[in-house]
Amino acid sequence: MPLTNKSKNAECSAALAPGSDRGEGHQLSQPRDQDVPPGDGGGEDSQGDPEIVKSPSDPKQYRYIVLGNGLRALLISDFSGKVASEDDEESEEEEEQEEEEGSAEEGDSGEGTDEESEEGDDEQDSDFEDLDDENDTRKKKASSEKQSAAALCIGVGSFSDPNDLPGLAHFLEHMVFMGSEKYPSENGFDAFLKKHGGSDNASTDCERTIFQFDVQRKHFKEALDRWAQFFICPLMIKDAIEREVEAVDSEYQLAKPSDSHRKEMLFGGLARDNHPMGKFCWGNAETLKHEPKRQKINVYKRLREFWKRYYSAHYMTLAVQSKEKLDTLEEWVREIFSKVPNNGQPQPNFSELVDPFDTPAFNKLYRVVPVRKVHALTITWALPPQEKHYRVKPLHYISWLIGHEGTGSILSLLRKKCWALALFGGNSETGFDQNTTYSIFSVSITLTDEGFQNFYQVVHLVFQYMKMLQTLGPQQRIYEEIQKIEANEFHYQEQTDPIEYVEDICENMQLFPKEDYLTGDQLMFEFKPEVISAALSLLTPDKANLMLLSPEHEGQCCLREKWFGTQYSIEDVQKEWTERWTGDFELSPELHLPVENKFIATDFTLKTSDCPDTEYPVRVVNSDRGCLWYKKDNKFKIPKAYIRFHLISPVIQKSAKNLVLFDLFVNILTHNLAEPAYEADVAQLEYKLVAGEHGLVIKVKGFNHKLPLLFNLIVDHLADFSAAPDVFTMFAEQLKKTYFNILIKPEKLGKDVRLLILEHARLSMIQKYQAVVDGLTVADLMDFVGGFKSELYAEGLVQGNFTSRESMEFLQYVTE
Repeated sequence: MPLTNKSKNAECSAALAPGSDRGEGHQLSQPRDQDVPPGDGGGEDSQGDPEIVKSPSDPKQYRYIVLGNGLRALLISDFSGKVASEDDEESEEEEEQEEEEGSAEEGDSGEGTDEESEEGDDEQDSDFEDLDDENDTRKKKASSEKQSAAALCIGVGSFSDPNDLPGLAHFLEHMVFMGSEKYPSENGFDAFLKKHGGSDNASTDCERTIFQFDVQRKHFKEALDRWAQFFICPLMIKDAIEREVEAVDSEYQLAKPSDSHRKEMLFGGLARDNHPMGKFCWGNAETLKHEPKRQKINVYKRLREFWKRYYSAHYMTLAVQSKEKLDTLEEWVREIFSKVPNNGQPQPNFSELVDPFDTPAFNKLYRVVPVRKVHALTITWALPPQEKHYRVKPLHYISWLIGHEGTGSILSLLRKKCWALALFGGNSETGFDQNTTYSIFSVSITLTDEGFQNFYQVVHLVFQYMKMLQTLGPQQRIYEEIQKIEANEFHYQEQTDPIEYVEDICENMQLFPKEDYLTGDQLMFEFKPEVISAALSLLTPDKANLMLLSPEHEGQCCLREKWFGTQYSIEDVQKEWTERWTGDFELSPELHLPVENKFIATDFTLKTSDCPDTEYPVRVVNSDRGCLWYKKDNKFKIPKAYIRFHLISPVIQKSAKNLVLFDLFVNILTHNLAEPAYEADVAQLEYKLVAGEHGLVIKVKGFNHKLPLLFNLIVDHLADFSAAPDVFTMFAEQLKKTYFNILIKPEKLGKDVRLLILEHARLSMIQKYQAVVDGLTVADLMDFVGGFKSELYAEGLVQGNFTSRESMEFLQYVTE
């Protein structure tokens, strides 16, 4: 897959969006400054800013202002035209009570670990749990929509850490929350948010630091005032230093087992000596407590100096969102944030530190011992900063092709050879991957055991594909396809959680001109082949860094990275391969560009209903072979639809062997669809196959125009199902591991035994595991699938922008 999403973590990489030039074709207007009274926009009350380009489906209003102290703010009003109803007030009070009860019971945030959430996805007790999950999601979404939120981005980060105090920027991000002169209670802000259904967070990146919070609307102004004091007059209590150092250190300790963080620290160490990329941005007890004591450094004094020098209003961008009128929000922001000090000093600038990785140490092979038991290969290039090309997004175009999974792609060929399981290409847009000194382009491949043994061949395939792209040059047809997909998604985007939205926007305000605050990180504005070619021309074998992770390197790596203790070794790339890559090597005939994507929607017409409007879905077909429920969308009025079919068969629950064969069938069917359905996936059509308790569940959603194409593709693969022997063996082995991993976890085993007691005729996980161990064949699977298809009852639901007549065709296609 191409890397397209902003990747965030709470310590050293908040999101980083591309681009900062002013682009073309947009005239920047003068911002409203402090001398203009609120509401004097020359038009109607609470007028929005017409120059800020927003999605046609976005009901919110926007206004950009600059305060007298230089702080830039974007006001976002999702005011619906009426004051919050009593229902809203009541539900907020109920939520407050629930919050208080919950916090009294738990005494902690109760956030699960990644491991827990991954485990939670393994299996569901029943269809009812599935419904519970959906209800929880709906409740969470409904409650977050009532929230007001604010985020503030400061144009300074860990690149500005002093050399003798690594991690100081991150430490200060923690310390400013320790009370303020106006509200001196050390944890007063967190307590206030917890009481009123809110939350807060902060993150330190290379060149930016972001703070954000959300809270129930009626408490927003007070929360805003409390929060702003951290940027006006924080106490940074001396006594809290010891405790907060421990908090920073515990974050560092939690990050140490992460292979991605370890890889970043190792990679950063390859930069030139004078470059801030080599700094230890996390900070820990050693750098912030023990070493300063030995060197007689006054950390408290240095924190104060850092805050005074870098937390200046003219480096800050603020985004606030609430169900208030724009004039009200402007009045609050001016009243509260005008007190943030401006030190008048220039913002830190690192753009002169170009080519940080133009060193002999970079173009080598690094063998690394990972924490996880996985083989992985990462090929990385360091390019000049690409942020200024945000209107073209050259790296996004290249990553789209490198990360493609359809026929003719790198991954398609690697899968055929059974060398790779997954491939991600591009730039994650974090500060580590993209800043004012360089931009990274990387290709990360999860290898099989065989792929690890042939890793040079894998690298060679990637270089062949790169050479093909350089030879053929940028393709306007492909660029316009990506452009169309991104534009469709932006045009019909769903409203996001306010706290996430303002976090993205306040950062975009550091990067783009005003008119592109909402679009700069999402849309592809113009095709400029020369810009794409310039980036492509740098992605050559002689400029690449190779990093190979494998547990098999244990005992062979004698070097150790200073901060995370990563074991690694460095070697030159084998001579035969360097000679091959410097010459005019041939390209594999199996590699080619993706064909035209037939799943991209072009018809967004809203259908006229052909039956009476109903509040709930109604049954429109009922026969001995299946039934269909239908509801036309007349509320949201968007050209999207949702299809869900449950293909029920009595053969599944007949034996433990059948249950295992059913799991295998669904896994292999999903595998068989991966390549043909990939184009639908990138065109924002989603599908999911689930092995339900009594049958196969098919879920499909997205733009209705091409949704039947995807649905029919899935049904065709189901009807013509086949399993290659090597694929069967691979998934049978994988299933054995999955069952075993469930059995060795006490809570999973306990759950299985509990359901065994409660449910009539349930088959246990031990029986399923035994069935795999006893041995299964492709013939067993094909016999089971034949029986499954001969005894099927199909129950379907079609909801959205389809007529009832069109929805009946889905059931007809399944049954026929």
